[in-house]
Amino acid sequence: MIVFDRVTKRYRAGREEKTILDRASFSFDAGHNYGILGGNGAGKSTLLRIIAGAEHPNSGWISRRARVSFPLGFSGTFHGHLSGRQNAAFLARIYGVDERRVADFVWDFAELGAYFDMPIQTYSSGMAAKLAFGVSLAIDFDVYLVDEVTEVGDARFRKKCAAAFMERMAKSDIIMVSHNSHTIKAYCDRGAVLNDGRLEFFDSIDEAMRVHRNILGASDA
Repeated sequence: MIVFDRVTKRYRAGREEKTILDRASFSFDAGHNYGILGGNGAGKSTLLRIIAGAEHPNSGWISRRARVSFPLGFSGTFHGHLSGRQNAAFLARIYGVDERRVADFVWDFAELGAYFDMPIQTYSSGMAAKLAFGVSLAIDFDVYLVDEVTEVGDARFRKKCAAAFMERMAKSDIIMVSHNSHTIKAYCDRGAVLNDGRLEFFDSIDEAMRVHRNILGASDA
């Protein structure tokens, strides 16, 4: 379970102050996979970074009663001057798992070839996403945070990622951000809508999508 207690997150966007969460209290219950919806700029990726601990709130408390992954799709996960292999080893040390086992898994899964031993700064965004997938799947997390990157690569690699995630879902949970409704429905059984500093939860993805569409329609009116 991941619990937010009166969490506030704001940041400056030019001359304006953007509020992502405003004294928000909620929880992600174990045993469920959540799809987070929200308009562009609502703060969905920021929320994932806060859940992971990669970014801190302005106030409030967060309790993580689970091993939570780094956000897949967050470029700040890796050090650009280190190779893919070195980054994999570094993350393995952070999470206390065997470095060689992680490196072997990532080598096989990510299919980066010689680039695995080259600096991350030479990677394309797709290659970095493949590396992130490989490292995250090499480490046993209780909760996986996913930001769009299930759609990376060609059809064969996407199928490979989908199969790997389905295997992990037998014992782990997922919190996912995606603009693709088919992806959300394929992985998630509960929905949440981030809007105007609040995260509202729904027992079904369809209900969350309906509310999300209504919000987008109101903003366009």
